[in-house]
Amino acid sequence: MTTHPESQRLDQTYEQKTRTINMKSIFLLILCASATLRAAERPNILWLSAEDINAHFGCYGDPNAITPYLDQLAKEGVRYTNAFTAAGVCAPCRSTIITGMYQTTIGTMHMRSSAVLPDSIKPFPTYLRKSGYYCTNNSKTDYQFRAPNETWDASSGKAHWKNSKDKNAPFFSVFNFTGCHESGIAGESKYESVTKKLSPSERQDPAKLETLPPYYPDTPRVREDWKRNYELITAMDAWVGDHIAALKEAGLYENTIIVYWSDHGVGLPRAKRWLYDSGTRIPLIVRIPEKFRKLGQGEPGTVDSQLISSLDFGNTALNLAGLPSPPVTQGRAFLGENLSPPRDYIYGARDRMDERYDIIRSVRDKRYRYIRNYEPLKPYFQYMNTPERGATMKELRRIAKTGEMPSAMKLFMADRKPVEEFYDLQNDPHEINNLANDPKHKDQLKDFRKAHKKWIKETRDLGLIPEPEMVLREKQAGSRYDILAKTDDKTLPERLGRMASLASEGGNALPELLKGMKDKDAAVRYWAATGIGNIGAKNEKSVTQCLDGMTNDPSTVVRIAAARALLRMNSHKEKALAELSKSLESPEQWSRLHATIVLDEANEQARPALPALQKALKNQPNKYIVRVANKAVNDLLGTDKAVK
Repeated sequence: MTTHPESQRLDQTYEQKTRTINMKSIFLLILCASATLRAAERPNILWLSAEDINAHFGCYGDPNAITPYLDQLAKEGVRYTNAFTAAGVCAPCRSTIITGMYQTTIGTMHMRSSAVLPDSIKPFPTYLRKSGYYCTNNSKTDYQFRAPNETWDASSGKAHWKNSKDKNAPFFSVFNFTGCHESGIAGESKYESVTKKLSPSERQDPAKLETLPPYYPDTPRVREDWKRNYELITAMDAWVGDHIAALKEAGLYENTIIVYWSDHGVGLPRAKRWLYDSGTRIPLIVRIPEKFRKLGQGEPGTVDSQLISSLDFGNTALNLAGLPSPPVTQGRAFLGENLSPPRDYIYGARDRMDERYDIIRSVRDKRYRYIRNYEPLKPYFQYMNTPERGATMKELRRIAKTGEMPSAMKLFMADRKPVEEFYDLQNDPHEINNLANDPKHKDQLKDFRKAHKKWIKETRDLGLIPEPEMVLREKQAGSRYDILAKTDDKTLPERLGRMASLASEGGNALPELLKGMKDKDAAVRYWAATGIGNIGAKNEKSVTQCLDGMTNDPSTVVRIAAARALLRMNSHKEKALAELSKSLESPEQWSRLHATIVLDEANEQARPALPALQKALKNQPNKYIVRVANKAVNDLLGTDKAVK
C-alpha cells in the first residue's frame, strides 16, 4: 500500500516533535538527578577571563612574555593551541559563550544591540543552578540581551564563590579582568593604573620587542602600544595568581577545575573586530584536579590541538558538572564524559561594529582560513570613532598619507577588499598572502566555500537580514531567533544567502539581481539593490528597477539601498538624495544609520543633503548616527566642529 505524501509528512513531523520532547524530558530528568549528587562528587569550576588579548604568554612560546602564573597553570593542566572566538569583539562573543549559540543565530551579532531570547534558549548557568551549583559572575555580562533573573546567584563587583551560604554546594564562578581592554592601551591613566604594581623587571623595552606584526608601521608610538599590551598582560597574570592563591588558602585547589580564556584578540587595529587570527585566536588553559580527570583528560603539561570555539565553553562546563547540554545549543563539550564529535571547522562572523556595518564571515580549520567579504566596496579600515582615538590607528593614518607604507600595511589600508580571502596559516601566520586566486588551492577553496554556505544555511544567519528589518521582524516573531526558525517562507534562508553572495559577484550577476528586486522578501530585495549599486553600471533596466524600488518599496532600508544604487550609477541623483534625506527622519533608528552611512560614503555627491545631515545631528538619540553624520558634515565643510 502506498502512503499518501501528506500523511508521510505528518508522520515525519510527529516523529521529529516526539524526538524533541523526549530529548527535553531526558535533559530535565538528568538535570534533576544531578542535583542529588554529593558535593564531593562534583567539581567546583572557576572561570578566569580576560579581554582583548592573544596568547602572548611564555607557555605559548612568546619570547617577550612575562606570565609566570599562567605558565605554571599550563604546566599543571592543558594548553589549547587552536581555540577561537566566534567574533573579534566582546559583546557578540560573550552572547555565544553564555548561550552556546552563534550570535548570528540568536540575533546578537551587532555591537551594542539588544535581542530577545526565546524560552528555549537560556544562559547555561541557569542549568548549573538548578542542579545545585552556587553560580556567581564578577562582573561583566555584555550579553546583548537581558539575562533572566535565574541566571546567577550573584552578578556584581562583589560576587564571589566565598559568599555561598551552603559550604557543601559546588560553585561555578566567573571573574573577568578588564585591564587588558583596548582602553588600557589607548588610555594613559588606565594603563598607569593597571600596571602600577609592576616591578622594573616586569617592564618591557619597546625597542627590543620581537613580535611587532608586519602590518603595523615600525614607529616608536606603535611600539609603545605593543609594549603596553605586554605589560597589561603581566598585570593580568598577577591577578590570575591571586585567584589561585585564594583557592589554595581555602583548601579548594584540588576540588576546583580552573578554565582561563580571553574573549577575543588583541585590542589594536586589524586584530580586535577582525576575523583574522589576530582578532579571534585566543589562549585557553584548563587545569583539572586528578580526581576529576576523565579518560586521561587534563594530564599535566598536555598540549591539545583540537579545534575549540568559545561557543563550546558552556556545554563543556555542563558536561564537567555531569549535566547534559540543552538540545538547542550549537556548542560541543570537549572535556568530560560522552564528548561531542570534534569540530572540522571554526566559524566566525563580523557585523555592525559600533557605527559601521561590514558583513564578513570566516571558516577556519587547523591550517587554513577562508574569509568571505559581503561588502567588499568598503575599506578594511572604515572610520570608527573608538579605534580612531588609539595611537596605533593614528599612526596608520599618518603613515598612509606619506605613501611610505610597509607592504603588509599597504594591503590593509586599501579602499576596498577582495570578495574572498584564503590564507595558509602554517606558512603565513600573519595572513598577508591571499591565496584565493592561486590555482594550486582551487580545490581547497571550493571545500571552504561549501562549508561556509552550509553554515550560513544551517545556522540561519540573521546577519544577512539588514538590521532595520531584523528589528521590525523581531516584534512580529517574538524573538530574533524565531525570525528564521519559525518562518513560513522555508526557502528564505537559501534565497537570502544566494542574493547576498550575488551582490558582490560583479556584472554577470546583474540579471539575477534584477529578478531579486521583485522578491517577496524585503531582505532579499535589499541585497539585490545593494548588488546593483555595487556594479554601478548604468543601464535602462537597472535604473528602472532601482527607481521603482526607491519610490514604491514598503521597506525603508530597501529604498535606501536603491537610492545608493542610483547614486553609484550617477542617475536621478536629486531624487536619490531626497529619499536619503527623508530617511534620516525615519522612526526606524537603524534605517537612519543606513541612510547616514550612504551619505557619508557618497562624499561630494552628498553636498545637497548637507542641511538634512546637520538637522539629523540635532536631538539625535542614536550616538552612532551622530558619529557618522558628524564625520560626513565635517568632511563636506572641511572642519572638525560639526558637533561638540
